[in-house]
Amino acid sequence: MLRYALKRLLSLILSLAVASLMIFAVIEVAPGDPASFMLGVNAQPDTLAALRAELGLDVPKTERYLAWVGGMLTGDFGTSYTYRTPVSQMIADRMWVSLPLALYALTLSTLIAFPAGIYAASRRGKPGDIAVMGATQLGVAVPNFWFAMMLVLIFAINLRWFNAGGFAGWDKGVWAALHSLTLPAIALALPQAAILARVMRSALLDVLGEDFMRTARAKGLSRRQALWRHGLRNALIPVLTIIGLQFSFLLAGSIIIEQVFYLPGLGRLVFQAISSRDLIVVESVVMLLVFAVIVVNFVVDLAYAAVDPRLRSRT
Repeated sequence: MLRYALKRLLSLILSLAVASLMIFAVIEVAPGDPASFMLGVNAQPDTLAALRAELGLDVPKTERYLAWVGGMLTGDFGTSYTYRTPVSQMIADRMWVSLPLALYALTLSTLIAFPAGIYAASRRGKPGDIAVMGATQLGVAVPNFWFAMMLVLIFAINLRWFNAGGFAGWDKGVWAALHSLTLPAIALALPQAAILARVMRSALLDVLGEDFMRTARAKGLSRRQALWRHGLRNALIPVLTIIGLQFSFLLAGSIIIEQVFYLPGLGRLVFQAISSRDLIVVESVVMLLVFAVIVVNFVVDLAYAAVDPRLRSRT
């Protein structure tokens, strides 16, 4: 197990190094100069040069890349061009919205998908299976921002159970904060639950046809007992993959939902930084999100080895 973990850790480090280089290169070659954007088209050349020097944009790109990576390793993400505040502080403030939202949505997705997938697999070809698969097909086809608008229309405008947008803040209490995140979390969770339920059903159906499941039934276990004792664990490997990818997507891909509900999260921060050409904020936030994706995949790989010892024996 230790050797397996070390190999995955080395892969993680290499992936982060390549990702940082690609992120910096792509953002730096994007058209537009932050200093010109801040001063406007009528800025004097000497004023423009002074601002570029102040922002560190006159330094060669290689030095800027090394300084950026070295700063991130020590927790220094630089200073925002627009707000003149540390990027790490801006990320920390927004993380308290995006991370709970992603965890909330992932929890709802899992709570919906697991029973639905297991129910559909245990009733293959029956009306219950057809109904679940029809609902998941709808969930996969409909984008999350459409769910978001429907939820606002029904629960915020008509029923007035929730606010249409905004975030109460954790200082108002956990219930008030979670209440603000409920509609966004549901909007994010429904499409992901549809995907996860289909994967859960497919994985269970594959397992139910294996020899060890027939052996378990031959030893006297009922179909339900064999499913819960032997089938579910062996079907978890593809499901863990989807859960890991979903958490990464929910953390990094909620820009539209945060815009719909006017949430002060990382997605909205990236959108504002792109609009104002605040390159250091875009680079740092995107790198942080990539780091989260890679770390989650690393944890999923370790979970694979814990669930299926055969993976450890192959390394």
